Amino acid sequence: MPTPLLQARNLTKRFGGVTALRAVNFELQAGEIHALCGENGAGKSTLIKLLSGIHRHGSYEGELLVAGRVAEFRSIRDAEAAGIAVITQEFALVDELSVAENIFLGRPPRRGLRVDWLEMHRRAAALLADFGLAISPETPVRQLGIGQKQLIEIVRAMDKKSRVLVLDEPSAALTEQEVTVLLDHLRRLRAQGTTCIYISHKLDEVFAIADRVTVLRDGATITSLPRAEATVPLVIKHMVGRDLGELFPRRPNAARGEVQLAVRGLNVAPAKGAPPFLRDITFELRGGEVLGFGGLMGAGRSELLLHLFGAWGHRVAGEVTLRDQSFSNPTPRAAIARGLALVSEDRKRYGLILEQSVGFNLSLSSLPQFTRRAARLDLAAEQVRNQQIFEALRVKAPDQHARVGGLSGGNQQKVVLGKSLMTEPTVVMLDEPTRGIDVGAKLEVYELINRLTAEGKAVILVSSELPELMGLSDRLIMLHEGKIGGEFTRGEFSQERLLAAAMGQLRAA
Repeated sequence: MPTPLLQARNLTKRFGGVTALRAVNFELQAGEIHALCGENGAGKSTLIKLLSGIHRHGSYEGELLVAGRVAEFRSIRDAEAAGIAVITQEFALVDELSVAENIFLGRPPRRGLRVDWLEMHRRAAALLADFGLAISPETPVRQLGIGQKQLIEIVRAMDKKSRVLVLDEPSAALTEQEVTVLLDHLRRLRAQGTTCIYISHKLDEVFAIADRVTVLRDGATITSLPRAEATVPLVIKHMVGRDLGELFPRRPNAARGEVQLAVRGLNVAPAKGAPPFLRDITFELRGGEVLGFGGLMGAGRSELLLHLFGAWGHRVAGEVTLRDQSFSNPTPRAAIARGLALVSEDRKRYGLILEQSVGFNLSLSSLPQFTRRAARLDLAAEQVRNQQIFEALRVKAPDQHARVGGLSGGNQQKVVLGKSLMTEPTVVMLDEPTRGIDVGAKLEVYELINRLTAEGKAVILVSSELPELMGLSDRLIMLHEGKIGGEFTRGEFSQERLLAAAMGQLRAA
């Protein structure tokens, strides 16, 4: 074997009494795309921070080698000088600057003491053209989509002559089309000799792009496999430390309950006076049932759930009944009071107050339960209930007083779910509940859905992942441009038919 381009030998990193990395070994060969997999808290982020110089040499045990030589990075600049560039989920771009200014941020071409703007734009245009990006160098970055911003980060890294690209969850906020474009660019870079470390919870991407897969668990290296020897069940087994059987746990067959939510002829516009976006939506949802909603980006899935919860749109026509009673003027407060809960797609923006504690967030939607005379909170009762939910959902945090913004994505999602469950709903609407969380956390969400239906609650599930929808739903409705493109029972599920319905082509399928 040739000398690895990048190598970690027995890396151990401690934070006080917590060991984040335990004698981790990792090798990266030149010209390969190497996937790094593991649950949240497995040690991936800590390892990347060592490779990128964020955790300085001397703050850890073991050795980090670049091209066979011990590296002693004391800053990000040291790592960049060695050819290592890290692209994180939070882009290091300045929205108010142009594409060209962002590509050459901190190192603009100069003529004497002045910035050579003409040369900057010429070089930026050449780089963008080389990547096949039809973007003007003068375009403000704020006008770009998430996928385009991701590629601008890669362009900047490549212009710095980076030999190693580290991509940390690069597709977390991308559409399927943007992911395809990203993976195509990475394959082209690999063919040109660029080396990549690819970190993702999405194993379909890992298996589509990686040459090798290394799995971390509890801060230790579990295995490193060539792509040809790796399978999805095997990687998942190594990630969670146990055999999983079926990825989507089956629920016991049970008789469906009464209709909990009925929607008939619903037409909803984004605002009063605007044309309807959601059109002729009709369905029923029974207790003990999971009704899945799928569709392409922009089909109206999130808008439907937000409207039912009273947080979006103007109802033009149609009727909604909740437990046999009309729900004609929905508001979030009224929805919660009537037993309807929503777990929103964007947990950080709409689901949590990140600077507050776990307990504060858990009871945020349920404060009337703990309000006594003179509008005073019964803090003791609130903490008791918070602790019950905290323990039932197995939130990995020191206690309910921990800051929720410091938790992993999977544990933040548990808090959002717990907040909804504390309102004691009969109908639970879940919008992308497993987005951005690892396999182990996903399984806990799936098991929670099973528990909810076993208790007789009705569940609406929105997901962009067809296997997840098919594995968890009793019935499926595919939306197409704000209308129902097709409705299916479990025996009728197939990816081909569902995709045809999502594209408005069911009859031609």
